[in-house]
Formats: sequence, C-alpha cells, structure tokens
Amino acid sequence: MPYFMKAVAILVGSMSIALGINTFLIPNKVLDGGIIGLGLIISYLLNTNAGFTIMVLSIPIFALAWFKYRSYFFNSLHGMLLSSFFIDLFHNVNQVPIKFSPILSSFTGGVFIGFGIGLMLRFETSTGGTDLLAQYFSEFIKINVGIIILIMDVFVICLGGLFVSTETFFLSAITISSGGITTSLCTWNFKSNDY
Repeated sequence: MPYFMKAVAILVGSMSIALGINTFLIPNKVLDGGIIGLGLIISYLLNTNAGFTIMVLSIPIFALAWFKYRSYFFNSLHGMLLSSFFIDLFHNVNQVPIKFSPILSSFTGGVFIGFGIGLMLRFETSTGGTDLLAQYFSEFIKINVGIIILIMDVFVICLGGLFVSTETFFLSAITISSGGITTSLCTWNFKSNDY
C-alpha cells in the first residue's frame, strides 16, 4: 500500500506541477526557482521544450546523487522524469483562452507547483533539483539548507530578470513565495497529540 500511495503522489504531484507551469507561468513568462526556473529561462530564450530542458539540466545533479546520496537518487528520479514528461505533454494547455492577471497567474501557478512538490515530499519523494545541491553545499559551508535554497532561487529569478524581462523578477518572486507557503502547508505534520 505505501508504494501505491507514493506512486499516486508522484502522478498527482507531477500533473499539478505541469499544470501550474503550463497554465499560469509560461503564458506570462514567469519563473519558478531552482532547476525548473533555469529550464524555463532556457525554454523562453531558445524555444525548447521546458520538460526536456529540465530533465537535461537535472542529469549532473542526479549523477552526484548516484554517488553521494543514493537514496535521494531513487526517491527523486521518478518524480523528475514524470513531472518533465507531463510538463511537455501539457504544453498546449497554455493555449486555452483563460486569462488571469499576471499577478494572479504567478500566485496560482506557485500554489499548483507548491502543492505538487509538497504532495511528493509528504510521501518522501520529489522532483530532485537544487534541493540536493543545497544539501551538498550545506555540508561544506555550514549554512542552513533552506537559506541555500532561497539563495539559489533568488539567483535564478535574477537571471530571469536579466534575460527575460524585469517584470519576470517580481512575478517570479510571487510564484516562489506562494509555492513555498503551499509546500509548507502540504508537508505540515499534523498529529492528534498536538491538540
């Protein structure tokens, strides 16, 4: 049963991430943080498939995980492959004539992505990405992993602000904030003993 629930979490989480990216972020050229954000920058600039680009960018990180964090490799590989697949499969969703303001789209896209990531994390899986790099760096520079992830996310959206548009930075900050809050809510550990 736990394997079935993990598989469902990966499937639903990957679809939620893909819908958030394709429905809300891509139409407004908004970014998420980490590898997804880097993949979107490359996709916007070179007109590549975002999911495939994210998968290619993840290869060095998963190579590191294979040698350094084997359990992370196995717990994240399926999430990365399936979310990349759905991102490209749902690429035409952004053609649907649903119009939201860029701010609302950025917020809603972050909620969808945060829900997908949070759901996977709740079942001890993920899409991989910069989380592993942050863990690796924190061993050497002795800074909290969350701070390193935040620094990486800010770096990615600053790159987007330079290469895509200045407005991208502010909208992406909204996406990262709403995504982070949603991920936190999804992974919140409720216990009956806490009441």
